[in-house]
Amino acid sequence: MAAGNYMRMWGVEPVMLCNQHLLGEHVEMHMFAGCLRKGMSLKGYYRNKLVCARSIKKRHDELAAEMIARGMKHKSPLEELVLPGDYEYGEIDIEVNIRELSRRCPDCRKQLDSTL
Repeated sequence: MAAGNYMRMWGVEPVMLCNQHLLGEHVEMHMFAGCLRKGMSLKGYYRNKLVCARSIKKRHDELAAEMIARGMKHKSPLEELVLPGDYEYGEIDIEVNIRELSRRCPDCRKQLDSTL
């Protein structure tokens, strides 16, 4: 799985995301949480540094706060995830994600350039 159009946790400050990527990542946090609750494997996402399971709730809440700050509505709270102690949590590569956002989205590129 290459760093293409897959679900991911961008990990950059939410203010750096355009509206589309802000909303998209918010939905993806709900999707990741749903997968984990159903016992589905996220191994490919972990292997490719696209998600960190222990940060899903925190990331969701950061994204929701930015949505509200931009005047958007947020009506989908995310409950804390309870995972086994030996669970493979994964990690994200923020530098790769910044390059990918800059490559694929002119609006994010402008915001990234103005804040980095």
